[in-house]
Amino acid sequence: MPRPFRLPRTYWADRSVLAILVGLSAWLSLTLARGPGELSAVWIGNGLLTGWLLCRRTGTWPGYVAVVMAADAGARLMLGDDPGYALAISGINAGEALLVAGIVRSRVPDIRAPRDWTFVGGLATAATLLACALSGVAAAAVAQAVHGQEFRPAFANWYAAHVVGMVIVATSTLVAQREGMGIFRSRGRKGGLALSLALLLVLAVAVFMTPSPVLFLTYPPLLLVALRHEFPGLVLGVILLGLVGAVATALGHGPLWLPDGLDSGGRMALLQLLLAGGCLMTIPVCLANVERRRLSARLAESERRYRLLADHSHDLIARVRADGERVYVSPSATDMLGWSPEQMLGSRWDQVHPEDRSLLQDAMAEVLATGDARTDVYRLLHRDGHYVWVETVARCLPPDEDGGAADLMMTVRNISRRVAAEQALAESRCELERISLTDSLTGLANRRQFDERLAQTLARLARGGGPVSLLYLDIDRFKEINDGHGHAVGDAILQEFARRLLGCVRATDVVARVGGDEFVVLIEGAGPGAAEKVARKVLDAARVPVDVDGLGLVVGTSIGIATASADGVAGAAGAAGAAGKGVVVEPAALMARADAALYAAKRAGRNRYEVDGAGGDAPPPPPSPDPQNPLWERL
Repeated sequence: MPRPFRLPRTYWADRSVLAILVGLSAWLSLTLARGPGELSAVWIGNGLLTGWLLCRRTGTWPGYVAVVMAADAGARLMLGDDPGYALAISGINAGEALLVAGIVRSRVPDIRAPRDWTFVGGLATAATLLACALSGVAAAAVAQAVHGQEFRPAFANWYAAHVVGMVIVATSTLVAQREGMGIFRSRGRKGGLALSLALLLVLAVAVFMTPSPVLFLTYPPLLLVALRHEFPGLVLGVILLGLVGAVATALGHGPLWLPDGLDSGGRMALLQLLLAGGCLMTIPVCLANVERRRLSARLAESERRYRLLADHSHDLIARVRADGERVYVSPSATDMLGWSPEQMLGSRWDQVHPEDRSLLQDAMAEVLATGDARTDVYRLLHRDGHYVWVETVARCLPPDEDGGAADLMMTVRNISRRVAAEQALAESRCELERISLTDSLTGLANRRQFDERLAQTLARLARGGGPVSLLYLDIDRFKEINDGHGHAVGDAILQEFARRLLGCVRATDVVARVGGDEFVVLIEGAGPGAAEKVARKVLDAARVPVDVDGLGLVVGTSIGIATASADGVAGAAGAAGAAGKGVVVEPAALMARADAALYAAKRAGRNRYEVDGAGGDAPPPPPSPDPQNPLWERL
């Protein structure tokens, strides 16, 4: 079974309060009008209903309108109005309030927090003038038809009474709904509102108790109340001024009795004009004050948020002028650089690394000239003396309204760890590249590096470069050394042989280990004669015994030499290894020729060299045994 619909606990209480207020105000206004069918001088009920509706949800409006119409019609019936007239006028009043509230709600959904109070004031004023004019035409027509009143006086009386009542009472209702009991508390010192109202009361009583035409003297204190206390002061001040004026005029006092021939309606119309003039003078001031306060609050909130972000940002935020002077530095400077923000203000170029100052100056000039953001990396001095790598994003700020020069906003981030990681990565890459191109045992170039260098050298030869010689070497009977003395001794032999090879060539020559005990020497710009000279130096160096843990070993080497040149033939014995100008020599072919020469040297007895098939040096005599070294061996 569905639950029955139940109104909120305050539904009838809220509407009952409104109905009582409207009914009492209608009864009081009609009683003062003295006569059935008369139109009140100041109408309060419509202002109450309008203010009430604007503070409630739109969906609840029908209930409020219904109880207000009932209260208004009831008051009129109690004072002797015809039922039809009472219902018609009540409906016109409700329509007027609905029209004003509807226009304002359509453009300002939340009257408690509008974006622009000046716009709200203008909109409400326009809606009031329009709605009161339309309701005045309808009410004057009804009064003329039912009670025979003249249309124009009835319309004028209705229009003035409803405009003044709507301006004063609707505004006061809105303020009372929003402020509550706070309407009686001053925004400044305690009792400020009461003192301002007391001053207004004294001046109003003095003005309305004298027959002199000095009604204008009531406006300065009313304006003072509005300036100091905004809408609460305005509402209470206008109500107080209206009460003093109405009572004094009813008792036969004040400047309103000066014009002769005016009846009570005419004097009430003058009082309405006085109050309307006060409202027209003070309401724009109040709206401007409220708008100024709202904008100031927004500015303060924006400043607070900016400060919150800047002060708690991990990155350093700085505002810098075109000449490099820092005018603002966020507190994160202390964590990042050790300096306090105050110590970083001004033209502190000494805090920028000397090598990076020109970079930073050029970057700032470019951002100011183009307006485009730019990111740069440079170093800033830490307070303890070391430099911190930072990444800075510089943006151009718009110039001030006075036409001053544009400033820069610089967001600075510490990237020292990132730079260190990048440097370590670069070093690792270099080391990996070195390892990939170097033989790990001997430190010589490996096969990969040798192949690259050989290809480059032969490419230069094809373009008309100088001759190229290739020495292919291996250690004689190296397997017997490994088998007889172990791999550790073999590795030591390889390392020493590599060191001696490097000592026999130029720094520009390429020495590589391409196999277990196989080595190559690439000599650019050298013909067969120079290559043979290098080979003899290698053979001489190899004759010196190698001392490995007290074990003196003499190792021999066999060498094969192949040469390529741009204008000649490499090799001997009719070998056609020509490399004419413009003819490319394949690396594999040159290696094969050097390898063939190497095997020719081995077949000829080892420990010698051969040049591309031709005979080379005879094997050198072995060194004499050393009787003092029992570990002496000859291979």
